[in-house]
Amino acid sequence: MWLDLRRTGRGLQAMLYGGLASLISLIITFWTLPQISSDGRLPIFRLVVLLAVFSVLMRWILAGVAVLIGSLGVLIGGLLSQFGVVYLAITVDPGVNLHGGVEAPVLVAIWMSSISAFVGWVAYAGSDDAYVAEVMRVVHRRARRIQPAPKTGLLIIQIDGLSAPLLNWMVLAGNLPNLGGWIRDGNHSMLAWHTGVPATTPASQAGILHGGSKHIPAFRWYEKETGRVMVTNRGRDAAELEERMSTGRGLLADGGVSISNNWSGDADKCELVFSRAALPNSRSRGYVRFFSSPQGAARGLILCVAEMIKELHQARRQRVRHLVPRVKRGGGYIFLRAITNVLLRDLNVSLITDELVQGTPVIYCDFVDYDEVAHHAGPTRAESLQTLEGLDRVLGALQRIIDILPHSYEIVVLSDHGQSQGSTFHQRYGRTLTEVVDDLVDTTKEPVSAVGRSEGWGPVNAFLTELAMRRSVAGSVTRKALHVKSGEVELGPKDCEPPVAADEQMVVTASGNLALLYLATTPGRVPLEEVELLHPKLIPGLATHPGIGFVVVDSLAEGPVAIGRAGVHVLRSGRVEGEDPLAPYGELAAASMLRQAEMAHNGDLVVVSRLDDYTHEVAAFEELVGCHGGIGGWQTDAVLVHPSRWELNKAPVGSDAVHEVLVGWLEQLGHRKDLEEPVESKVEA
Repeated sequence: MWLDLRRTGRGLQAMLYGGLASLISLIITFWTLPQISSDGRLPIFRLVVLLAVFSVLMRWILAGVAVLIGSLGVLIGGLLSQFGVVYLAITVDPGVNLHGGVEAPVLVAIWMSSISAFVGWVAYAGSDDAYVAEVMRVVHRRARRIQPAPKTGLLIIQIDGLSAPLLNWMVLAGNLPNLGGWIRDGNHSMLAWHTGVPATTPASQAGILHGGSKHIPAFRWYEKETGRVMVTNRGRDAAELEERMSTGRGLLADGGVSISNNWSGDADKCELVFSRAALPNSRSRGYVRFFSSPQGAARGLILCVAEMIKELHQARRQRVRHLVPRVKRGGGYIFLRAITNVLLRDLNVSLITDELVQGTPVIYCDFVDYDEVAHHAGPTRAESLQTLEGLDRVLGALQRIIDILPHSYEIVVLSDHGQSQGSTFHQRYGRTLTEVVDDLVDTTKEPVSAVGRSEGWGPVNAFLTELAMRRSVAGSVTRKALHVKSGEVELGPKDCEPPVAADEQMVVTASGNLALLYLATTPGRVPLEEVELLHPKLIPGLATHPGIGFVVVDSLAEGPVAIGRAGVHVLRSGRVEGEDPLAPYGELAAASMLRQAEMAHNGDLVVVSRLDDYTHEVAAFEELVGCHGGIGGWQTDAVLVHPSRWELNKAPVGSDAVHEVLVGWLEQLGHRKDLEEPVESKVEA
């Protein structure tokens, strides 16, 4: 009875706050707009009630016809419904007067909705976001009708780009009251793990979700057999790569769900997953709730504008203060930051909540907020840390949602890599790596450069591709609006995925401070001896360049070798001549580079940038102040926060090892089904 009273009290409190917010929004609207007035105070209070009633009715209608109108219909309908609710209320109430032409009700509706979103943002500043709070109220209302799951589930939250040293500092500073509180109370343990090379989301998730990180040599690379550049966050490439690595027994194979990831983990249900974006997918209840909620997409789009303004202000503040290192923060990034930090975050929460309510055995979701901001602002800058604080509030809300449910979940928080800071290679030396290579090779054509700025476009393209592939009005509208021919949406800069002609002689691909060089017209892996004959200045010129730490190339005599400006490290035998070029990069550098050198489709030459002695900053080959992809600094220092009762004797090395750890925990919870036949026989078949 006490629990029922508490739930009822929370419901009444939510209604009171919602009515008060509507009243404040109406007063501001009446005060600021000459197009609307009222015959006294009573019509304003009456309008608050009408807005609440129409909002509930509109949401029921929209949820009911969601299957008919499609995903895009839910999005557009959710936005229009918020303006429609205001329009109906102000026209039905006889005590409300409109002044002006036909544009008056439209102007009032838009302004009132905008004011409502702003009031909600102010009311929830410093606590739960408005939409997260609304999701919790929905779960409270549904708690009695939820059927309990028979076993404890596992919720895995990936905070993209979060390094172990930074998380440790944030916990010690007390800036993460939820995640830090779990660690301080002893409920969870924090462990650093080494990602190896490449330190990228696609490679780490390939290991964590499929145990197949060996298939991903970088974020992007060139394949001589097909003559094309593979990009891991491009839908068709991601689908092909998952076919190569999947055994059908990924981390999420037994009833799990994959949300906002590169790969599916062999889950039957996927939302916003790059490798499954072009496949048919059903709309979840959480998806419909988000786009039909007044605190969801309508509020989100309005607050996206505020996020863009905040980004412009913060970028200008860096310039005025002459902060270094820094990069230009403009163009598409302003839009991407708003989408990832507002819309995608709340949408992920809604999708996760829907799966928690259903009792889904294992849920894996990637939040890219911090990684996207840290790339452009810097891993330890104020705006990046504020993003982490926002994600900590999300973790707290998810924990409170789990506490309401009749079944239980364990929460694991991990990262896929860290980030390393530094002025870029181009900023330091006034030239790109491709231009340096062009001066050192004896070719008739300039090298093809695949240097990306498209990582953040992946989630947006996955969402739009899902819409475009549907056989519905929504799909047709999306395809026509974006001029989609193949069914895949590819927004963002095109220079990171250049076409490679059949007669190209040299291809350079870059991922953070890691670059892969390919002699495109020479089949197979080109050994050191042949590279020296074809391009005698290339290896010495790169190895002695002040912006390069070392170059890895295969030798016929001893296999892969790392060559620095004053020494050589033979990776298989460990023999060192002169100064060890890998010494500054840590004790695991040799093993990491050997493993990377033995991957299929690895570059004929692998180039890693310099590592500053004191600051441990790197020189990214992309124009990003915070980078990852290679080795050096914090980029290979990922983190794993897990329930303390699950003890780990030693830290995992590599994402494949993390996969084994997570599978073991799922076995303890009873969620891994026994196979009727070994996985190997299925692969051979």
